[in-house]
Amino acid sequence: MSDTITEAALFKPSRSKSESKADTTTAAARAILDDEVSRREAKTAKLRAARLAIEEIDAAAAAAAKPMKKIAAKKPATKKAATKKAVAAKAK
Repeated sequence: MSDTITEAALFKPSRSKSESKADTTTAAARAILDDEVSRREAKTAKLRAARLAIEEIDAAAAAAAKPMKKIAAKKPATKKAATKKAVAAKAK
């Protein structure tokens, strides 16, 4: 018998039945949550890549499109000009 008896070997702390079940439940819950987190992060990365690709295509299309000519807006008629036109129309 070469095994020596030590205090640590003699009095090993043993878990109660409820502690063992709780540890099993905790481990299972953490595994499920870790799986959900990894799936969510993968989905987020995939969607981000798709969004960036679409934005890149839109930017290239906008750069390739010809710029439209700006049309100068007409100034609104003043009250005096409208009155002169009305007087001229009555005179005819």
